[in-house]
Amino acid sequence: MQIKQSVTVNRPREEVWALFQDIPTIAGCMPGAELTRDNGNGSYAGVVSIKLGPFKAAFEGEVQHESDAENFSGKAEGRGVDKKGGSRSRMTMAYALADKGDATELTVNADIQLSGPVAQFGRPGIVTETAKLLIQQFVANVEAELNGNGGASEAAKELSALKLGSKVVGASVKRWLGKEG
Repeated sequence: MQIKQSVTVNRPREEVWALFQDIPTIAGCMPGAELTRDNGNGSYAGVVSIKLGPFKAAFEGEVQHESDAENFSGKAEGRGVDKKGGSRSRMTMAYALADKGDATELTVNADIQLSGPVAQFGRPGIVTETAKLLIQQFVANVEAELNGNGGASEAAKELSALKLGSKVVGASVKRWLGKEG
């Protein structure tokens, strides 16, 4: 599934760029993510945990970060396995920073692939909506970090099953009503 999010942050591009090169801090902006080891050369080990209703998964894996300083862009490619549930995930997230005077436009494009039980959880629309909300929360956490709001709160860094579930159901109902109307 492809997800694209953009936000304008009231910070100079160089400041936003510096944050995206601080991998431990930027990883802390991803809900449910935790870095466990720096493997060197832009490679990191970590875990991304999610909980949605009775469903829980902890994807252990690695991510490779590459940046292009000349174009103020980069990408992170990760893979993970939920050892308990047997699900697998793969994500490529590209980011680009555009200079907007005293502000910066941050664009995030994510390609998320899931297989195993997690991919079969609920209807495909629920998984898609959940992934979209995760990327939206990541972008919001990045914006909070850059605006000096002390970074993402612990609540924003974690996945709230109730909050996330209600947003997913709400988005699914809106989509359904749009198709019916």
